[in-house]
Amino acid sequence: MPDEKIMALPQELLLIGAAVKTGMVEALRQDTTCAGLAEKLNLNARAVWMVVEALAALGYVSKQGEVVTLSEEARKMIFDPTAPNYLGFAFMHRYNIIRSWAHLPEVLASGQLASRDQDPENTRYFMEGMRHGAEKHAPVIADFLLKDTVSGTRVLDIGGGPLIYGSAFIARGAKVTVQDLPPVVQLMQEKAEKVGITMISGDFNQGLAPGPFDLAYLGNICHIFGETENRELFKKVSQVVVTGGRIAIVDMVRGTNPFAAVFGVNMLINTTNGGTWTLEQYTTWLSDAGFGDVKFNEVAGLQIITAVL
Repeated sequence: MPDEKIMALPQELLLIGAAVKTGMVEALRQDTTCAGLAEKLNLNARAVWMVVEALAALGYVSKQGEVVTLSEEARKMIFDPTAPNYLGFAFMHRYNIIRSWAHLPEVLASGQLASRDQDPENTRYFMEGMRHGAEKHAPVIADFLLKDTVSGTRVLDIGGGPLIYGSAFIARGAKVTVQDLPPVVQLMQEKAEKVGITMISGDFNQGLAPGPFDLAYLGNICHIFGETENRELFKKVSQVVVTGGRIAIVDMVRGTNPFAAVFGVNMLINTTNGGTWTLEQYTTWLSDAGFGDVKFNEVAGLQIITAVL
């Protein structure tokens, strides 16, 4: 809604994000000085001092005279998975989103997605961002989808590389296959083996794991693509799901809440032809792929569309 809150700047996130991108956070895991940081990382000494001072004021850095290091709370938040305040590097995904949104004027002029930061660490940041967002929702979604199924239900989690939903399905007795892109599989393969998830490497737009599966789960996938890709994906799903099997789509449905339209702009900036889509569009695409009994539910604060083959 139009009000003065639009004046708020995410300065704290921008500070800690820049400290991660420049290597300061990693270097601050050891005792050092501002001068030492600047020299080690080839950064400007005055700029390093000002940013460290700000991070100290916000509680991310501890100071003992000239010696600076990450505070205990910051260490727990970023590096200790057992800590109650643990985020890992999930916040870096939000940081990258903010950076991409700054290109919206150029996107409006060109219609093309924003220029991208090619940092290879962005895959890890994305995965951690997805993990953080999914952890509280996954158990409830798994309960909802598997409540009337038997143990051993065969689930294909499309694009489920963070393994949060796959792990929740496993915990409820399902047999889970996760298909994702090669860099994601390489990053997550060891963890998948530990929890009993089969990972398949491949672009799901080119083809899906052969199955057969009882349930195909598409969590936050459809907003990445346009109508043509989603129609094709639903057809591919219909070829690997058994008759009577289901598809489940978790995404923001345009027309049901204001944020869905705002998130559509995020896809404008960051994808070639992604967006958010209406329930009517989903129903048409699913019906044309052979699915029926389309239902819309809100579960654990998420919107979920299910259909039966």
